[in-house]
Amino acid sequence: MSKAFTKESDGDDEDEQGGLPPIPAGTKNYLTPKGYHALRAELLQLIDEERPKIVEIVHWAASNGDRSENGDYIYGKKRLREIDRRIRFLTKRLDIAEVADPSLHHGSDQIFFGATVTYATSQGVERTITIMGIDEVDHLAGEVSWISPIARALLKSREGDEVTLRTPGGLEVLEVIEVRYPAPAAPEAR
Repeated sequence: MSKAFTKESDGDDEDEQGGLPPIPAGTKNYLTPKGYHALRAELLQLIDEERPKIVEIVHWAASNGDRSENGDYIYGKKRLREIDRRIRFLTKRLDIAEVADPSLHHGSDQIFFGATVTYATSQGVERTITIMGIDEVDHLAGEVSWISPIARALLKSREGDEVTLRTPGGLEVLEVIEVRYPAPAAPEAR
């Protein structure tokens, strides 16, 4: 087969998602309002500020002559591909975004997206997690994605319920101790 018809990857198409798990087929990309605004702000910053700056550097470097040994040109082109890949990724994720405001469930004891849940393991160890969108999770802050096994086990249960979590070590029973949601934002005065 002619090389003209084969695709050789230079690694640019790999990891288009930036290490994030794929969204289950046929579902929306659930985000909190804060998460949606953060992704949108990153996209606009890349489009309006970072990309034009790199394009200018690449243009300047290209005008300096021999591009094959021009570090500014080579690095600039590589950085431009990275930025374009991130812009494509953010655009795709925002296109399928479904903003779900967890404060709508404030006062409820049932677990939905955005809930902060305290649960106890069968060994009596208490843990607190917050169920968030895939693109906004901060594991160090105790946040888990809504598609994670723990979130899927807890969703739709209520305070006092026991749920079963399938782990590599076998089944584990968890008891839901407390469910909290953020308070609704105060209406803005006009």
